[in-house]
Amino acid sequence: MTSIVKLFVVSPDTRSERRFDLHVTIQQLKAKLELITGIPVQNQKILLHNGDDDSQVVAQLDDDAKPLGYYGVRDFQTIKIVDTNPSTSFTGQLSDVSQVEKFELSDDAYAQRTDSVLAYKQRHKVGRFAPSSTEPTPDPTVNIPIGSRCEVESTEPGLNKRGAVRFFGQTEFAAGLWVGVEYDEPMGKNDGSLKGVQYFTCRPNYGVFVRPTKVTVGDFPVEEIDFDDEEI
Repeated sequence: MTSIVKLFVVSPDTRSERRFDLHVTIQQLKAKLELITGIPVQNQKILLHNGDDDSQVVAQLDDDAKPLGYYGVRDFQTIKIVDTNPSTSFTGQLSDVSQVEKFELSDDAYAQRTDSVLAYKQRHKVGRFAPSSTEPTPDPTVNIPIGSRCEVESTEPGLNKRGAVRFFGQTEFAAGLWVGVEYDEPMGKNDGSLKGVQYFTCRPNYGVFVRPTKVTVGDFPVEEIDFDDEEI
């Protein structure tokens, strides 16, 4: 029986999948988590959950002398690290935009500008300003076989979202063609269902629906996440 467990590590500023030895003590675990989350050891409160979106706390890992395995930790559970003193570690400030000064412009003032995107669309009859057509635009011919490996275009630079095609076709939630993808990692938004309709089945937060233009089919192997006890 392996002594390595795969866990999702979640903090105010980070989210990742890591591997830990069940024999590591909670004190040693905190030292490793400080490198991952930036939260000092003395400020960490570690909570064990069955899933990222599960609010129920399975256990609080609060005995520094106990090994990780003492708490019955299983693969793919989530440990959430709470910063008990964020003022000293600046936790959350990377994602807090409440203090950023914002430029605000009223709708009327924006509509009067001649150098805006709205003015450009009006001049060139783009988008909702384009002449209406009675002929519906046919969906382009797309070849996306079910079961094929794929990569989904991401808005985050350097982030590759890989997975397998599980659904391709029309849906009830929106018009046009949609591709249902099961990601290799929990970077999705659902379990293959949307608005009460199950289009395919996968684990929670592994499924996503995207337009065909966002999907590239090809030889995209699963990216191995290999963290040992010394490299985290």
